Amino acid sequence: MQMGRNEDLVYQLLTETSTPMSAYDILDALRPEGLRAPLQVYRALTKLIDKGAVHRIESINAFVACSQHDCGSHATSIFMLCTECDTAHEFSDPALATAMDGLCGDRDFSATRKLVEITGICGRCKQTAN
Repeated sequence: MQMGRNEDLVYQLLTETSTPMSAYDILDALRPEGLRAPLQVYRALTKLIDKGAVHRIESINAFVACSQHDCGSHATSIFMLCTECDTAHEFSDPALATAMDGLCGDRDFSATRKLVEITGICGRCKQTAN
């Protein structure tokens, strides 16, 4: 995948972190690399989202690098968001994608993007709490 300098910087940062980052967190982390304006980050994020390399977690207004190989081919992206350690685990589920397609079809609705966000506590944090 071909990327511009700012896209590459943003993508590399997101692949190196274990938690979703807001655009302003990204900007703060990349100031030493020459990014100075929020618009630079937002433009890079938009291009990366369009390429399927990055996802926006809408419920927390943050971004993560895609952890699925060839994510653009998955009909549905599912994120489990841990409220304790702030991690976002991404996966896909063909059965859920089929069910969502059925829901849309039954209601004569054409989905352009299907994203499921589930908030809770991951197994590692549950074990730590016990």
